[in-house]
Amino acid sequence: MVFNVRDTNLSIKTEYTHEIQEIEHVWIPMSDGTKLSARIWMPTDAEQNPVPAILEYIPYRKNDFTALRDSIRHPYFAGHGYASIRVDMRGSGDSDGILYDEYLPQEQEDALEVLSWISEQPWATGSVGMIGKSWGGFNGLQVAARQHPALKAIITLCSTDDRYADDVHYMGGCLLASDMLWWASTMLVYNGRPADPRIVGEGWRSSWLERLEKTPPFVEKWVEHQRRDDYWKHGSVCEDYSKITIPVFAVGGWADGYTNAIFRLLEGLEGPRKGLIGPWAHEYPEVAIPGPAIGFLQECIRWWDHWLKGQDTGVMDEPLLRTWIQDSVPPQVDYKERPGKWVAETEWPSPNIQYEEYWLGEGKFAESASEEKIVTVPSVQSHGLYSGVWCPFGQEGDLASDQRFENGSAVCFSSEPLQHDIEILGFPEVTVEVSSNKPNALLSVRLCDVDEDGASTLVSWGLLNLTHRNSHENPTPLEPGKRYTVTVQLNAVGHKLKAGHRWQVALSPTYWPHAWPSGEAVTLQLYCGKNTKLRLPLRNPSPLDNTLHEFDRPETASVMERKILREESRSRNISHNLLTGEWVLEDYSDEGARHLISNDIEYGSENRNIYRIKDGDPLSANVTCEWKLNVGRGDWQTRLESFSTMSADKSTFYIKNELYAFEGEKQVFSKAWTSEIPRDLI
Repeated sequence: MVFNVRDTNLSIKTEYTHEIQEIEHVWIPMSDGTKLSARIWMPTDAEQNPVPAILEYIPYRKNDFTALRDSIRHPYFAGHGYASIRVDMRGSGDSDGILYDEYLPQEQEDALEVLSWISEQPWATGSVGMIGKSWGGFNGLQVAARQHPALKAIITLCSTDDRYADDVHYMGGCLLASDMLWWASTMLVYNGRPADPRIVGEGWRSSWLERLEKTPPFVEKWVEHQRRDDYWKHGSVCEDYSKITIPVFAVGGWADGYTNAIFRLLEGLEGPRKGLIGPWAHEYPEVAIPGPAIGFLQECIRWWDHWLKGQDTGVMDEPLLRTWIQDSVPPQVDYKERPGKWVAETEWPSPNIQYEEYWLGEGKFAESASEEKIVTVPSVQSHGLYSGVWCPFGQEGDLASDQRFENGSAVCFSSEPLQHDIEILGFPEVTVEVSSNKPNALLSVRLCDVDEDGASTLVSWGLLNLTHRNSHENPTPLEPGKRYTVTVQLNAVGHKLKAGHRWQVALSPTYWPHAWPSGEAVTLQLYCGKNTKLRLPLRNPSPLDNTLHEFDRPETASVMERKILREESRSRNISHNLLTGEWVLEDYSDEGARHLISNDIEYGSENRNIYRIKDGDPLSANVTCEWKLNVGRGDWQTRLESFSTMSADKSTFYIKNELYAFEGEKQVFSKAWTSEIPRDLI
């Protein structure tokens, strides 16, 4: 469902205050001669009565793969009196050029030129907002920091202010095996798609072959930069929040991989800002699951009307942060709805949050430190297989299984059953005094909600590469046997632990496939005493919680007409060969195939990711990602296939990417890239 649309529970709006016109294609010229392709929805009388503009600027192809989701939002904005503009970035869709990597300076420079172009159009007032999810949320923040005079406000969804700390590449200084290669393989095949001959003309084939030849596999660059160096600092707006002076509306969900940034943005930005966090996965809140979904587009209009039209909508009279506190629920790999309640905070950090500490020892929580006990924490390479995906999109099977599957592979500590409900909101932390028998080790921490029957639901988790204990920029090896005190910050969460349930903390030096394993099997010694404890952000309920207005029902424009050629499907299986000791996680996702009636485009995709590891052998870790993708119209049919693999020995990562392109059934392109990249304390 990544680019499909769930429309079964939507309220479709068909009558607006403004009649809408759609311009299917317009070229936006760049100063170097490159042309970017745009699609625009606007009121029919905009040239007589100019309107503010809203820009979405992403590389995911406006005429096919994101056309369905674009159709429910951009016309909605236009009907409310905006020019809503969807631009294919340089090197993507129908635009010219090559996309060499994520978030390059060229991407930002192009965005500034797009903003200037918009502000010069006869239908524009000169006031522009940017909206985007994921990549579009990233570059919304990045472009805001460039301070273009036409850009007045942004809405950033499921994004980050720190490209090293919170993205698909690294977490806590650990390489994300679950997502690093997968996302790079995704962009390799996505970037390989041709422009539409109906838009670009007869030169489509030569530009396609050039795009195939010149677009690199991004993973090589990402693995080369294993520390938080200047490569990652570029595009990380946390380096200087003061550069963002315009209003920011930051939105995310507890099931998403990017929610941590919202708290940092609320704390770090100095200008007008608001935060919204629901139970949602990596999706827009009007269609997201787990529910409840909300009337998010109505909230967007309130934001835009306030900042782009100067209307008093009351949006800035409301609390700084509105968030969903999730109730205790049995563990499931997906939820249609996540029970809970909306709460609010008027500032962040909030005076409503007090941290409570619990010391960990002898498998239990204690309210004070006890006599030191030493606990051995061995490596079990399969630990983490039941942890779910790093960034759920709301597909079936995305979320973590019952954590009892994992607990036999970790060292666990449990509280007594709670006497009354407890709410937490913010970042849990676990501090431990620890030593390692190897110079390179990691620590994974899980926080779980255990019910009366023992079922364990994953609440939050975190990773720390122990060589990064003092710095992600300048890591240093561990001295085997030496004791260190380190703190692991877990992902932010809002959760209510039900009376009768228990907190549970689990620790391990492995977390496959999220964390690429250390080069040697590691045994940790945990020193349970004064320095080993859990710190929870307890929230005191506020009277403000009971005064919040209810969100409207989800409302969108009509989904564009399409024919389903192949239904989507998902499977996610774990197998264990008892003879060889090999564990295999196979994750298959078929996005299905669609035929768009308006432009006659047909498209579809399939993706298979396989994660392998053997008991006792961290060097057996192997990731394979495969893609099949097609786009075409009538006699013009194209297909791409990619195969990517990643493995490592003690000193080196080995990466191979293959890309094949077909016109009809004829193969017209093939290329393989191989790289060997030294491990840098990973």
